[in-house]
Amino acid sequence: MAAIGRLDLSPRAVVISIAAGGLLLAALLATGARAERIGASFSRGVDGVAVGLGLKLEKVFIEGESPEATRDIQRAVQLPAGQPMTSIDLDAVRERVEQVGWVRSARVVRLLPDTLIVDVTEHDRLAVWQTGGRAWVIDGQGQIIRGADPGRYPALPLVVGKGAEQAAAEILPLLAQRPRLQARMEALVRVDERRWDLRLKDGSLIQLPATDAEAALIQLDALDQRERLLELGFARIDLRTPDQVAVRPSAGDA
Repeated sequence: MAAIGRLDLSPRAVVISIAAGGLLLAALLATGARAERIGASFSRGVDGVAVGLGLKLEKVFIEGESPEATRDIQRAVQLPAGQPMTSIDLDAVRERVEQVGWVRSARVVRLLPDTLIVDVTEHDRLAVWQTGGRAWVIDGQGQIIRGADPGRYPALPLVVGKGAEQAAAEILPLLAQRPRLQARMEALVRVDERRWDLRLKDGSLIQLPATDAEAALIQLDALDQRERLLELGFARIDLRTPDQVAVRPSAGDA
């Protein structure tokens, strides 16, 4: 009624409109179950008109996807060419695409007359997590990326052990700031879900403390810059005690 009041209509036209609306409502109520059939028939009529006007799906563009995710996203879209643009449920398409393991979020846009745009944001690839004899690719929140093959990501750091997937996002940026150390690292091993051991490619070990790992790495950096410690060869460097560094030489070294 408020909407009708804002229209520029004569009183007679308003009365006729209200009466017609009442008659239509009564007719729909009287039809009972037939109302659904009437609605479906009307929907088919609208779709037919849309197709007649050229509003039918011809192109689907997927944006933001990686090459390995493209096929899975295309399969999730599930829209045949030629269907009316008016019949496409954008929310349903978005939900199907977001079920793809690679995808963190998606946005679906209808671009008339004949194009659908699917814009996806994928999970970031943070590391390969290994535990219980199995390996997965994880993102920055520690979530497993379903469908990602760890063998295709040899450049990602390897984190090992229970709880490593949740703690990796905190330690990895600290190591990225130290390229000399990172270049020598083979794996980060989570110990008792409390702290990290850094296993290097030559078999040596760097033990970090359970708290303030960054301070320990700063201390290690200072020693390396002054003494080139990482080049001297060692079996173990123990940084677990604040303000103290214990170094065990490799067998046969002085």
